[in-house]
Amino acid sequence: MITFITGNAGKFKEASAIVPGLVQQDLDLPEIQELDPHAVIAAKLDEARKHLTEGALVVEDTSLHIDALGGLPGPLIKWFLDRLRAEGIAELVEKLGKGSTAEARCVVGYLAEGSVEPQFFEGTMRGTIVAPRGENGFGWDVIFQPEGSAKTLGELSFDEKNVISIRAQAFGAFAVGVS
Repeated sequence: MITFITGNAGKFKEASAIVPGLVQQDLDLPEIQELDPHAVIAAKLDEARKHLTEGALVVEDTSLHIDALGGLPGPLIKWFLDRLRAEGIAELVEKLGKGSTAEARCVVGYLAEGSVEPQFFEGTMRGTIVAPRGENGFGWDVIFQPEGSAKTLGELSFDEKNVISIRAQAFGAFAVGVS
């Protein structure tokens, strides 16, 4: 059994479409303030193991690295969204006038039962930050337009997004890496 620790139903839906059989557990894990997503994931897994002592564990972290902001907010995107919302992030990027390119990144961390060293699996996608469009997805999906697409992630259907998403890439690598 592999337990995916997330309270986000959308994340669980996307992940379980790629890796059938995942079990969802909603634990309120502290998230360290760190720019290295691997460190964020390792800390989440350490904390999760304190609550779930048996079985394999999976956690993930998504980040948005905006070139005009020197790679920020990165893993701190959750707090940027909390304070600025997606609209505010798009407005900030536009006002800077330094371009709107960005990289979206998802890191999945896996901790096998009995292991102390996590394995990491990643998905990345280049794109641009645009004014909000769409009503699908969550978080910053409405302001991220993947390279080569005329639509934001928020304009894509669940099935369209799950073919290209960073979460699908990371969980696809995970599925191959732990089989």
